[in-house]
Parts: sequence; structure tokens; C-alpha cells
Amino acid sequence: MADQKTTPTDVAPQDFLAGVEPPRRRAQGEVLLQLFDRVTGWKARMWGPSIIGYGRYDYTYASGRTGSWLATGFSPRKAALSIYIMPGYQDYSEILSRLGPHRLGKSCLYITRLDAVDMTVLEELIRTGLKDLAGIWPVHPQ
Repeated sequence: MADQKTTPTDVAPQDFLAGVEPPRRRAQGEVLLQLFDRVTGWKARMWGPSIIGYGRYDYTYASGRTGSWLATGFSPRKAALSIYIMPGYQDYSEILSRLGPHRLGKSCLYITRLDAVDMTVLEELIRTGLKDLAGIWPVHPQ
């Protein structure tokens, strides 16, 4: 079985954000860093070269595959902000209907313009995702 490629690193999230381009995306990343810090109450940690994660959960699938993954987090990518709301198979359509413009991936929410979404709803989505995740796997703050 292949080793998990995206794992926690020792890079400071603030150092990573300082190098994000374009500057508009960097500023949005800084806003999300403050939001996630406040909502989770946990210390941000880099996962791989470009994901800022909060907490973690350890999983074991029916196939026997095991691993650890961030409980929630984000990445300020050039094309869009990727918001990781775990687990991706929950139905958040009611909350998402109030969020504003976005696209969905399997366990990611893509936002192009942070100023176009309702930040209170985004906060609700983060909290709900963490609560739902904790009902499936134990969530650890580190």
C-alpha cells in the first residue's frame, strides 16, 4: 500500500501565506486563517506544501486502508479557495444554498471570491462539518 503523500509539515502557515500569489488570494487566505483559528480554536498546521489544516482524524476503511487527514482546513489556490469540509459525503445542501457562489468537489468547497459569500454561513458550515466528522471518526485538535 502506498504511503500517504499529504502529511503535516513544520512550515508555519503564516510563512506559507506570505508567498501566496496573487496578492488578492493571499489576503483571502489570511482572512480564512483568522476565521478557522476562531471557529476551531485549534492551531493551524501545514499539510503538505499548500494546505492549511486544523485538527486531524485517523481512519480505517472497510478495505483495511488506514491513514490520518486534517479535520478541516483550506488552501488559497490560484484559481479558487479550496475549503476542506469533512467528510465530503454529508448533505450540506441547505447550508450551501445560503452560502453564495461556490462549486463542490468530493470533499472540497471551491470559492472564487470570498467577498461574495456569507461568512456567517461559512462559519456554520465549518462547525457542522466538524460535528458530523466527530460522529464518524474521533477528531483530535492536533
